[in-house]
Amino acid sequence: MINKLYFDITAPKTQAHAFRAIEKEEEHIGYYSLPEQDVTPILEYCKTIPDHIKSVAVIGIGGSSLGAKAVYEFLKPVKELSRDLYFFESTDPVNITTLLLELDFETTHFLVISKSGTTVETFAIYKYIYSRHNDPSSYTFITDPDSPLEHYAKSINASVMYLPDNVGGRFSVLSTVGLIPLALTGIDISVLLDGAKQIKESFFNAGYMKDTLLKKAAYYAKHHAQYHINCIFAYSEALKYFCEWYVQLWGESLGKHQRHSAFHVGLTPIGLIGPKDQHSFLQLIMEGTRDKSVTFIKIEDFNDSITIPDITLPHLESLDTLNSLSFEALINMQCDSVMEALLDQKDIPVDLITIPSADEKHIGALIFYYELLTSLVGELIDVNTYDQPGVEVGKIILKKKILDLY
Repeated sequence: MINKLYFDITAPKTQAHAFRAIEKEEEHIGYYSLPEQDVTPILEYCKTIPDHIKSVAVIGIGGSSLGAKAVYEFLKPVKELSRDLYFFESTDPVNITTLLLELDFETTHFLVISKSGTTVETFAIYKYIYSRHNDPSSYTFITDPDSPLEHYAKSINASVMYLPDNVGGRFSVLSTVGLIPLALTGIDISVLLDGAKQIKESFFNAGYMKDTLLKKAAYYAKHHAQYHINCIFAYSEALKYFCEWYVQLWGESLGKHQRHSAFHVGLTPIGLIGPKDQHSFLQLIMEGTRDKSVTFIKIEDFNDSITIPDITLPHLESLDTLNSLSFEALINMQCDSVMEALLDQKDIPVDLITIPSADEKHIGALIFYYELLTSLVGELIDVNTYDQPGVEVGKIILKKKILDLY
């Protein structure tokens, strides 16, 4: 994975401060240690799931589902997976009913994921599904030790797996939360972690990623009042759900009161997919308010060699220039062209992430890269990256409304 910055910043003191802060965080924030974890317990657990299980369904919301979904949807088009993976992550009744129509209870294993063990949306869905299929062996619960969910799971003799210490939901994709459902579909979680580990080692051991991430984070922090909207422009449909994961990670981590002032700060995340969104949102970036930075992501090798046929269409002879061009080449030319157009504006911050191929290693690297970048920016704009008090307010109001019904 290569990240090329088309902007520069000379702020060595700021970058040194950020690096020291992250070194200190590494001692007590759990996600930093995930790339080195021993996955043997997860792989042993996966062996306990019977061969007749053809589908795995995650019941969870936010950090309990978005990361695994991002990895699964990225790899599904290019890998032969052993099981299908479904996600119950909304209380939309039509969505629940539609998903259940696709599943056979007898060949589906459900993963119920809640860090606190009391997530309203998760247990509304679980109660409905359990009322229709109340076999405890069909469920595995992933939660914190000693949570209400752990006690419930043990009371019905269901399997329980645990989150590691001090790993927040939106940083949990490389923990049991993401690794268990991914491993059950046949994705190589060891290679996924290897990709994350390469980014981590490059950053902490003064490799290429240290300089790149520090410069990028320092630029975002210095200009966060002006360029307060951060767009990912990903040139692959397979990255659609990665963009959704990034929106949660970036928004929930960085939209806060500053720790040492009363100011509200944050960088608004937007996930775009090219070339589709270059026919819509690009207009706003190109000629709208100069408040957006743009990160392009492209894949060098799509592992698909289809080409445009060498045929001529009446009255459309001018389009014969497309003949024999691979779609892989075309989509990357589109990415390069849009990026060049934005760079010509001179006042839109742009950078490019190039992923060599669509595989476990490189999506693991991309995930850990963005987790590190989030932590760095959070430190530099002076927020607590790991709490979410704004989200909790809505949860408290919802629980009161439900209680008021009684």
